Amino acid sequence: MPSATVNNHRPSELLSRLASAEPEVKLRALREVKNQIIGNRTKKLSFIKLGAVPAVAGILADSADDVIDYNNNNCNVNNNINNILVQSAAALGSFACGFDAGVQAVLDAGAFPNLLRLLSNSNQKVVDAGARALRMIYQSKLVPKYDFLQQKNMEFLISLLNSENENVSGLGASIITHSCETSLEQKVLFDAGILRRLNSLLEGGSLSQRYSSLESLASIFKNNSELVSKFAGAEIERPLGSIIDLLKDRYPRTRLLACMCLIVIRNTSPHLLQDIGVKSKLIHILLELLDDPGQVGDEASFAFSSLIAQKEDLQKLALEANAIDKLHHHLQKGSLRPRRYEGILLALADMCSKLESCRSKFLSLQVLNLVTDALTDDSADVRTAACICLKSVTRSIKVCNVGNSFAVLVLIFNANIAYEMPIQNLSAGYFMNEMVVVPLVQLFLDPSTSVQVAALGAISNVVVDFTTHKCIFVQCGGMKQLVQLATSMESAVRSNALWALKNFVFLADNRLKEGVFSELTASLLSSLICDPEPSVQEQALALVRNLVDGCMNSVEFMFAEDGLILGAIGRQLQNASKAEIGIQGMYALCNVASGNEFHKEAVMHQLFPQMVDKNESFMINFLQSNDSQLRTATVWTIVNLTCPSSPGAFGRLVKLRNAGIVSQIKHMVNDPCVDVKFRVRTVLGQSMAFGDN
Repeated sequence: MPSATVNNHRPSELLSRLASAEPEVKLRALREVKNQIIGNRTKKLSFIKLGAVPAVAGILADSADDVIDYNNNNCNVNNNINNILVQSAAALGSFACGFDAGVQAVLDAGAFPNLLRLLSNSNQKVVDAGARALRMIYQSKLVPKYDFLQQKNMEFLISLLNSENENVSGLGASIITHSCETSLEQKVLFDAGILRRLNSLLEGGSLSQRYSSLESLASIFKNNSELVSKFAGAEIERPLGSIIDLLKDRYPRTRLLACMCLIVIRNTSPHLLQDIGVKSKLIHILLELLDDPGQVGDEASFAFSSLIAQKEDLQKLALEANAIDKLHHHLQKGSLRPRRYEGILLALADMCSKLESCRSKFLSLQVLNLVTDALTDDSADVRTAACICLKSVTRSIKVCNVGNSFAVLVLIFNANIAYEMPIQNLSAGYFMNEMVVVPLVQLFLDPSTSVQVAALGAISNVVVDFTTHKCIFVQCGGMKQLVQLATSMESAVRSNALWALKNFVFLADNRLKEGVFSELTASLLSSLICDPEPSVQEQALALVRNLVDGCMNSVEFMFAEDGLILGAIGRQLQNASKAEIGIQGMYALCNVASGNEFHKEAVMHQLFPQMVDKNESFMINFLQSNDSQLRTATVWTIVNLTCPSSPGAFGRLVKLRNAGIVSQIKHMVNDPCVDVKFRVRTVLGQSMAFGDN
């Protein structure tokens, strides 16, 4: 039996048919455009470039006007007009569905107001088509936010939610999901009784209404503990129960959305949903949903991440539920869609962010090989996720080698030197090998800024190494590229490049430090210390702190090019915009002050430049700071400046006393911070050695 003939005209031909004066020709053309572009981004783009969207939008506008004319003349609307309205709305919705370029084209063509007009049409098929198209459009962030604060808009939204047409009520819920962001908007929706209506749709609505309601509830609850408490209270019958019940729903998407809604509630109000049974159920359901072959499986890992992120108790439960094994199993399948690939890597990152037991499991399964493979994936999002996963795993202080466990415990104490210790970021050289380092270094030049920043974050942990393995990083060009990235136009890249350099020189030998400094140069480092971005200033000062570790040779870096770096530090301390900058700057000076007499006097010059009276010294403000680290750094610097064995210590002590510093320190003998108290007493003891009682 011969197959039916299927029309498949070229886009240019269809465009000319859309301009036909014959309604039947126009209707067939609309239907064919819609059918050709459904799920085909290439086709959508081709039609958009030819101007199909304005043409379809024009047909919609003309047909909507025709309906008004018919109604004004008390005539029945022609079926062709209604069919054209349905097909033009469907075509516009298809252009917009999951495709921002299509959404922008629809908005630019002015179709949005005319689609809204369809909702008041007397023909339910037309209303349905308009609502469907608008729901697709509202999935995009390009659509302007809906203003809930205007009374007429709120009345319109309520009318949508109360509609018996499930696409219209779903549209109302989609508008909430898209536009509800601020606490004021959340409160206005709550006060208008929206939550009660959404809750009723959960219990008695269709499957589509249930989906939309769960998404809307999550938007209204997000970061608003007051509304969550009211919802969980007695104001709404069986509030949380209706959502928890949906965890047992037979439809995977319902279970996923119910999990996501409960996760938002728990993250917003941690005192709720503390029952271990509910927490375990959420973990098990999300791990099961990873097996779903469609969008539900793609999104399940992201929901899982939001559930366990920064929560050790939930990470322990997930480990007991074999989460790492299951995530590893999915990675082993290969040929994953980018979204799913990204989500699994991020879930592994969150699993390994806190607990050594999780990192040990990760390494024992040899997941590392699969993660490093992802560093070269075509998707920038996947590459970023792989870097984030590596950063999380390499945070370990104790790294378990497969078949040969070992632990690294570092205790660093020197009475004069203050290191910027990456205490949570010690990888002990386990990851400093070509399999990890080379692809990470290659990503330093990635066209995506997010990939660059993530790669720098990972390498910052990897390069913390007390062995000779650092030569691998130098040999593959990593050190030179970090210096180049420190001059990037992107502040996040500059900051993270400096962070990596800071960790790279941590406890490094003089030869390596000299190599880094020769690449950086004093002029570049001083300019980075004075960077417009506070985060860059902080990391540049922390790099100097680790470069100048008390060794005489490294202290001399500060005096290169007529003391450019030292002068830059002094200027930044005079005008420190946040405590972190003061902390790093003072520790850098503290390390310089551990040197000889010349070095100590140079530090004094930066601390008291042409001071007229004691109120001009920023030191007093630092000593009175609420930040204990800043107080510690400042007092420690004074300890190094007043060491009795130093010939000029007494003269410096006199200057400090005249500036009111010693008097302030005497008021700190009972400081609540033990570190501060210990060093304050050291300063006073040294002062007494010179006869100061």
